[in-house]
Amino acid sequence: MPELLLELLSEEIPARMQARAAAELKRLVTGKLKEAGLEFSDARAYVTPRRLALVVEGLPDRQPDITEEKKGPKVGAPEQATAGFMKANGLASLDEAEVRETEKGRFYFAVRHVEGRATAEVLPGLIDAALRALTWPKSMRWAEGEFRWVRPLHSIVAVFDGTAFDGAFDVGAAAVPIGGATAGHRFVAPGPIKVSSFGDYEAKLRQASVILDREERRAVIANQAAALAKAEGLSVKEDPALLDEVAGLVEWPEVLMGSIDAAYMDLPPEVLTTAMRAHQKYFSTLDADGKLAGRFLLAANMPAPEGSDIGANIVAGNERVLRARLADARFFWDQDRKSELAERVPALDQIVFHAKLGTLAEKVSRLQTLAVEISEHVPGAQRDRVRSAARLAKADLVTGMVGEFPELQGVMGRYYALNDGEDPEVADAIARHYGPLGPNDDCPSAPVSVCVALADKVDTLVGMFAIGETPTGSKDPYGLRRAALGVIRLIVENELKVPLRPVFDAAHRGYRALGGEPASSDLLDFFADRLKVALREKGVRHDLVSAVFALGGEDDLVRLLERVKALEAFLGSDDGANLLTAFRRAANIVRIESKKDKRDYADGVAAERFRQDEETVLFDSLETATEAAGRALEGEDFTGAMAAMAGLRRPVDDFFDKVTVNAEDAALRENRLNLLARIGATLGRVADFSKIEG
Repeated sequence: MPELLLELLSEEIPARMQARAAAELKRLVTGKLKEAGLEFSDARAYVTPRRLALVVEGLPDRQPDITEEKKGPKVGAPEQATAGFMKANGLASLDEAEVRETEKGRFYFAVRHVEGRATAEVLPGLIDAALRALTWPKSMRWAEGEFRWVRPLHSIVAVFDGTAFDGAFDVGAAAVPIGGATAGHRFVAPGPIKVSSFGDYEAKLRQASVILDREERRAVIANQAAALAKAEGLSVKEDPALLDEVAGLVEWPEVLMGSIDAAYMDLPPEVLTTAMRAHQKYFSTLDADGKLAGRFLLAANMPAPEGSDIGANIVAGNERVLRARLADARFFWDQDRKSELAERVPALDQIVFHAKLGTLAEKVSRLQTLAVEISEHVPGAQRDRVRSAARLAKADLVTGMVGEFPELQGVMGRYYALNDGEDPEVADAIARHYGPLGPNDDCPSAPVSVCVALADKVDTLVGMFAIGETPTGSKDPYGLRRAALGVIRLIVENELKVPLRPVFDAAHRGYRALGGEPASSDLLDFFADRLKVALREKGVRHDLVSAVFALGGEDDLVRLLERVKALEAFLGSDDGANLLTAFRRAANIVRIESKKDKRDYADGVAAERFRQDEETVLFDSLETATEAAGRALEGEDFTGAMAAMAGLRRPVDDFFDKVTVNAEDAALRENRLNLLARIGATLGRVADFSKIEG
């Protein structure tokens, strides 16, 4: 069956935008094909630095014929109604309409048979609409008119069933040609290349030094880099993000190895790595001991045949550029160490943390107080070291090195602190207090590091919530969701008994100028949502977290998780599953009768009104379970609390088997409904069972 080949050739597309653009092009074109009734068997999108490409296979030669029907007025309806019906459907007279018998009588129907158009006639308008609907995070206009694209478009390839469309795409004062010719590698094969199908297109591009498949380019870079490093007895430092980016910078990757000038190898390895990675997109190499080696790898964007001068010239040029970068780094490294970190703290008063929350110097002052308070809940944390680490945590932000390489904030603070003779635990806390930065980042575990990291994140969260800068929908400009997840990981992974509400209140006291009440409840709700996200990734049911959180007053995350685990184990048992079913039955009965009687059933149960043994046994079991669960909860024995609830299964089952709740005696009925309500109240000691799903 016919295929559609579409290519958009432009100036270089930023690597970070490529994957999204390819996916959106595919979504837009295939969506419009389906709207037009053009089904297909497969669609694949490709992207290189200079082109977006799409192939759609299995398209039909033409659209299917369709029959449109529109129901009109009833036979015998007023003339005004029938006239409006005829005009709306292009009918000259009612004789052209069909009369059909329906359940409501005889009605007119306008029936129109629409013959499908040839696919080749439909595609040009469809493609034009899709291209104009494609959006970019950043775009530009390069001609008069309103059309925007990420970079200037040069040409469009549009080929259907071996035949190229001939035309132009209007972008304003200029027009982009549409046809069957593309171009290969910018330097190696810039001339026009005519193509007739996707297979022909892909093969000719490869001959013209363009690898169309991004994943293939990625694999080529990884394999060539590994082979070059291995030949020197080295290994490539793992960096998937950089590998993805470089695959989006080259159409024909050729990995080459260069040398780092020995004069710069005494710089901190993070400085060397960052200078190579951030500015030059070089891959670092490691020796057999896992230390940074004096070699780097780069991916050139053109073939470099063995024995030619091309590769050597490329390497020499990149080595020269790297030397200049490292010379700057050497200057900053030497200059920064001339002043101690402590001397730089006052300069933080010149940096605004947030217009409504003060300067970084004020934040550091709050951090010292809050980190010391948190240290009371972190075993092994020495107050003086915590205070020192909090005071120096942000000082490297005013150093020359961090000004040049912002990625090194914290890291350079550690080096400078050690140079100043600070305790290693303090220096490590300066480096680690930003962590964890994401789900794959290691979580700090040293006591001083944990205190400062928690204080930094909690201070930001409390301040932003206090001024109403909370996340909305998909927008989170201050990274508050990430900060909350970081707090959760710091507490949970280190098994810390940290009461969040008092910590939030302490943080709010640091913002004396804001006044008002702390947003502790809102923050706890926010943490509950973040905790559900974190636990869902570990397979923990979010409804169980909600069931425990709904009890209120629980702000110890470690204790909360212990309750969730105990609840999960309990519900996984026969007693737990059956008791949940019985609870729902009881809750439904009480809810229905409460609505009917327009009153709540939560009053005391009168034992003297019992008529059957099952009522007495259930009442006594509820009292026993409440007392036992209370003792267990006081000792934080959550498994024991669940075991106390498990003893209710048999009495509850017997009650439902033998007792009629809606008795004719009103007083007896009321007492039994109150007894059923007591089931929910008793179970509510360990969790809100109404929040549990499934």
